[in-house]
Amino acid sequence: MSRLFIIALMVIFAVAGIGLWLYFIYSTAETPFREELVPELVSFCIEAFILVGLLGLIQRYLETRRKRQMLLSLRGSFRDLLSLLDIAFLGPYAEPTSSKQLETDPRVVDSLLAELDQKHPDLDSLIALKREGCESLSTTRDLVAVAAQISAAHMNWWIAIVDSIRRLAEAPDRQAVERSLHEMLINIREFNRLEV
Repeated sequence: MSRLFIIALMVIFAVAGIGLWLYFIYSTAETPFREELVPELVSFCIEAFILVGLLGLIQRYLETRRKRQMLLSLRGSFRDLLSLLDIAFLGPYAEPTSSKQLETDPRVVDSLLAELDQKHPDLDSLIALKREGCESLSTTRDLVAVAAQISAAHMNWWIAIVDSIRRLAEAPDRQAVERSLHEMLINIREFNRLEV
C-alpha cells in the first residue's frame, strides 16, 4: 500500500469517528441507531484508525530496512577496490581497514581521498586496482537496477560510480588511473551522503 493511501484511510476513519462522536454527544434523539449503533461505529473507527496507522508504520519500517539492506549490498560491491586503495597507502606497520568499516563508514572514503591527493600509489597497486576495476565492472553495472529501487538519486550516483570504474578499467596510464580513482571516490562519497 502506498503512503498516501494509508494517510487517506486514516483521515477518513478520523473524520468519520469524530463526526459520529459529535452526533452521539449533541443529538437528543433517543433512537436505536444513536444508542446502540453509533458507539459501535465510533469504536470501529478508532480501532481502524489505529490499525491502519500501525500498518503504515510497520510498512515504512520494513521498506526502510529493505532499502538499507540493498544499500549495504551495493556498498559491498566496491569494497575490494576500496580495500586495495587502502592497502596501497598503508604505512610499514599499519593495519588495513576492516571490511565492515569499508562498507559502512563514510569517513573511510574521505581519508582515501585525502591520501590520494597527497600520495601516488606504486605501480603494483595501480595494476591491482585496474585489474579489480575490470573484474568488478560487470557486477557494479548489474546493480544499477538495485540502486534504482532505493531512489532515483541513488541510481544516478551509482551510474556515476560505474562510469568511473569503467574509466579505471580502461585507463591507459598512471594519470588516467589516478584521475578515475579520484572521480570514483568523489562519486562514492556523494552516494554515501544520500538518505534512505
